[in-house]
Amino acid sequence: MRGVERRSASVFRSPDFLRLWTSTTASGLATWALPFILGLAVLDRSMTAVALGVVLAARTVGFLVAVPVAGVLADRYPRRRIVLWAGLLAAGASPLIALGLGRSTVVMAVAAAVAGAGQGACRPAFQALTAEVVADDRRQEANAAMTLAVRVTTLVAPGLTAVLAVVVDTPALLVATGVLWLAAALLPPRGTARVAVTTARPRFVADFVAGLREARRHPWFLAGLGALTAVIATGYSATGVALPLVSRDRYGTEAVLAAALTAYTLGALVGAVLMARWRPRAQGWVALAGLGAYGVAPVSLLLSVPAPVVVGAYVVAGLGIELFNVPWFTGTQREVEPTMLARVSSLDFLLSYGLAPVGLALIAPAIDHFGARPVLAVCAVVCFAAPAAAALVPSTREFRAPSPGPGGPGR
Repeated sequence: MRGVERRSASVFRSPDFLRLWTSTTASGLATWALPFILGLAVLDRSMTAVALGVVLAARTVGFLVAVPVAGVLADRYPRRRIVLWAGLLAAGASPLIALGLGRSTVVMAVAAAVAGAGQGACRPAFQALTAEVVADDRRQEANAAMTLAVRVTTLVAPGLTAVLAVVVDTPALLVATGVLWLAAALLPPRGTARVAVTTARPRFVADFVAGLREARRHPWFLAGLGALTAVIATGYSATGVALPLVSRDRYGTEAVLAAALTAYTLGALVGAVLMARWRPRAQGWVALAGLGAYGVAPVSLLLSVPAPVVVGAYVVAGLGIELFNVPWFTGTQREVEPTMLARVSSLDFLLSYGLAPVGLALIAPAIDHFGARPVLAVCAVVCFAAPAAAALVPSTREFRAPSPGPGGPGR
């Protein structure tokens, strides 16, 4: 296949990367398992559905508050130290969630917010640490391995949680997520970046603004982030609300819902495996085309098509999102100033993940007011149009700004 490079040694032969990958996987497993464990608590009446919503919302708030703070701290201090303290924070909060189960929703919500803060603090630090321990020519493979772990975790966590629930009770499962966070905290290797640890008074706002200036220096990043945010806030949110309704009302079974979500994950797995080796020449345009492919998901829900077509559309959407993710992370790690990488990554997570709940909150009443079809149509147009508009920015072709000269920025 043209554009595919064969490499003799796997990135997993690096002990440092293997430790980082294992740490990331442990944090991902703990993150994805928590909602399912709490869902089991609702089923056995240990907590109410309202309490579940409050606890998960508190975790999201903790995540969003921590992401920008951690981005600044991970550029001021060693990234491994940030992961350590973030993991320990989440590990300590997990038993408190178990302690509050069936006793106090307030305790559970506060503990979940702390766990969410630990999760959010890890994300930009992991991104920056990957750039430290993996050479530039192996980062695409490394990022593909990272996202592959996320997808496998998404696929495995619900079933594994359900199996374990037969053997142990819900509080024990919550404590087990703390053990996973402990592993995530202790496993990462030392980074190689020379981060200046200073005793000067932290200037959070000034440091975060400096990260914004660095992001503005890369037009491809701003264009890609805008497209990603638009797709997640519209297409992802709309299908999250509409897919269960379509599965129930059009097809008369929840099986379509389960099949479509599984198909999305399987498509993403294929995409991650593909991007571990494929080096397209215009990788930015390929990535944006993959992002735009998410639009087939709302289109399949909009049209009266057989159920297998909906499932196939979600395979395409999952494949496309990884065609975007891997080059996106790799380009950010390559192009952004290393001392600013965690802050710029935090901006990425803050907008893309942060606006997802906003999209969900707005889409549901929009469907109630206008109906599912008009809302899905608008969301499909946005999913196709936003990446296409981003591709008009010249530097998005390769997710690389042209260098003004030897040794200049962007190389």
